[in-house]
Parts: sequence; C-alpha cells; structure tokens
Amino acid sequence: MLTAFGASQDAERLAGGRGLTWRAGRVVLRPAGDPREAAWKSEALGELLSSGPHDGFTVPRPLRASGGEWVLDEWEALEWVPGAADQSRVDDVVRAGQAFHRAIAHLPRPDFIAASTDRWSIADRMAWGETRPSDGALFGDPLLVALMATTRPVASPAQVIHGDLLGNVLFAPGRPPAVIDWAPYWRPTGFGAAVAVADAACWHGLPTVALAESRGVAEWRQLLVRALAYRIATQHLAGRWDEAFARRHEPVVEAVLGLDE
Repeated sequence: MLTAFGASQDAERLAGGRGLTWRAGRVVLRPAGDPREAAWKSEALGELLSSGPHDGFTVPRPLRASGGEWVLDEWEALEWVPGAADQSRVDDVVRAGQAFHRAIAHLPRPDFIAASTDRWSIADRMAWGETRPSDGALFGDPLLVALMATTRPVASPAQVIHGDLLGNVLFAPGRPPAVIDWAPYWRPTGFGAAVAVADAACWHGLPTVALAESRGVAEWRQLLVRALAYRIATQHLAGRWDEAFARRHEPVVEAVLGLDE
C-alpha cells in the first residue's frame, strides 16, 4: 500500500487522526472513509493547489496511487506538511479557516453531504432543524432543549465549509497555516468559525467572555447556538455524553444564551 502511493520509508503512527493515520517520509496514509467524499476532496484540493498559492493558508497535496486512483483499497494519501495544532490560537485558526473558505466558495454542493449518515452529519442536521432526534434522552437533554428553543432562521448563504477547524490547522514557523482533515459541510462559513470557538471554550480554556467577539462573522449568536447543539448531539449519538460532559458545556451554553442577537 505504501509503495503504491510512492512511499519508500517505514511507516509510523501519527498522534492525530484518531490513531488511524500513518506517516512514511513525505507520505501520510489514512483510511478514506466514504470513497466518494475522499475522491471529491482530493480532486478539489488538487485544483486548489494548482491555482495557488493562496493568502492565509495552505493545504496538503493529495497523492494518487500508482494506478491513478485517489482511493486504493479504502486508503487515501496526502503529502506530509510540517506543523502542529495549537488550540490556544483560536483567532488564527478562524482566520485560516476564513481564507480557506474564500478559496473554495465556488465549489458546488457535493451529493455525498446530503447522503451521509454518520453521527456528525446526523447531529449537524439536527442542530439546523432539518431532522428531529429520535433518541428520547437526546431529545430531552436540557442543554439541547435550551439551545434549540433560541434558534432563528439564518440568512447567511451556505457553501462547502470545513466544519472541524480547531485541531486541524497546523502552525509552523515561516509557513502559512496548513488546513488539514477537511470535514465538509454545506453551511454558512461562519459556522466553521463558531464550531472552532465553541470547541475552544468547552475544551481548551477559552474564556467565556471571548464568545461575545463575533470575529467579523454575521449572525454570530445563532451560529454559536447551532455549533454547541451540533457538538452536544454528536456526543449523545456516540454514547459518550455524561455528567462530566454536561458540566464542561453548561457554562459555555449559558454564556452563549446570554449573548445579544
């Protein structure tokens, strides 16, 4: 498999990627997941790089297998980029994400987004009111009930975005931030920023007072409400939601509910 993607060195497991990602020299190999999504992202990233460089970010170059495939035996490969995630740099992450979203704004909506049935996609649709939760415990969660009671229509236009930015922007001295592990959704670009900020407040010590800073994003409160609902619903669907998770999210939910529209 490694040689098919041009690797000539032994592979080592990387810390990220849920423990499923490997690096062999310049080649990073990981399970492709949905092959349609993986091939679409590789094609889009290849076109993006061919039209660059772009201000404010870079992306890893997707690698074809020796037969020209983007996905081979359920694996995909990308060129390794140096750097490390830094969840304390949330504003830098948001800026890199905004630059990335500007560069991909022309992309049409891919069919696999609506067809996806993983828990992240289900939770996303629930947070946006496109489907109702079928799980009774999830439906009755007081934090979710409070959040969803305050949702209002969002007028900002949708496009393909990266919905999981905070841990997937790598920083290296002298290099633009590298946006990796693209999680595509069809939402307003500000939703990507809101998820990153909500994650930083829940998990990485961002003060709740910083939630009031819109970072130039329109309809900021509504996007934060949906970002928190999405993350909470995802944890429920994964069977991981417990009192410790609730205590971590409660002050962030309270702060967001207290924001002005």
